Amino acid sequence: MAKGDTQDNQSITGILALTNVAQCMRAMEKAVTRPKHLEGIVGFYGPSGYGKSQAAAYVQGRYRAYYLELRDSWGKKAFLQALLKEMTVKPAKTISDMAEQAAEQLALAQGMGPRPLIIDEGDKAVDHGYIELIRDIYEGSGKAPMLLVGEEQLERKLRQYERCHRRVLAWVPAQPASLADCRALLRLVGNGVQMDDDLLEHIRENARGVTGRIGQNLFTVSEQALLELDGKPATRAWWAGRPLYNGEANRGVQL
Repeated sequence: MAKGDTQDNQSITGILALTNVAQCMRAMEKAVTRPKHLEGIVGFYGPSGYGKSQAAAYVQGRYRAYYLELRDSWGKKAFLQALLKEMTVKPAKTISDMAEQAAEQLALAQGMGPRPLIIDEGDKAVDHGYIELIRDIYEGSGKAPMLLVGEEQLERKLRQYERCHRRVLAWVPAQPASLADCRALLRLVGNGVQMDDDLLEHIRENARGVTGRIGQNLFTVSEQALLELDGKPATRAWWAGRPLYNGEANRGVQL
């Protein structure tokens, strides 16, 4: 990790200082600080389990952003009703009127400093055919900053909607958990046990950088260390040959 990355992460409070929290902050900063003649949508994308939603929740707090996590069952009407509820605006009766309400509220909110809109699980808007509605709200708001969070295929999916795709200022990829992330997670879930970097790297590689699985393994290994090591640090050599949880049924550590 670069020195600047470490400094960014160390400045984060209220949530673990993980790589993708800093990545998500960078994504939003691109939208908020862009020159006004540029587009204001930024995509933050990556595989499931990389902590994108947790990172977006932190960014929401930093920017007082409107935040909406899309549901698979939503169509246009349900999306707009949920968005207006987040904005504390009473929904109108028609889809077109609700879309206008959302755009107006988002535009008004910018008068008190940047107040972006975060759309989490953005793939669902593409899959269910209302991504153009989100573009309409963006345009109607005067191009208020918007963060579109989604899975690793989000950019590819959005290409079929050229008018939406060309309004994305930048695509910021979520990253697999780093060794520094493992150390941070260990402080949170490791029962006070110390682990050497070789063991942490082994756990990270087994989990393919997925934050949740790393945390599960750190907790399980630390519990075993409390039973066996009498306060000594846990090492790769001590754990050698034992399985780790990797997300597959009937394999790995039984939690």
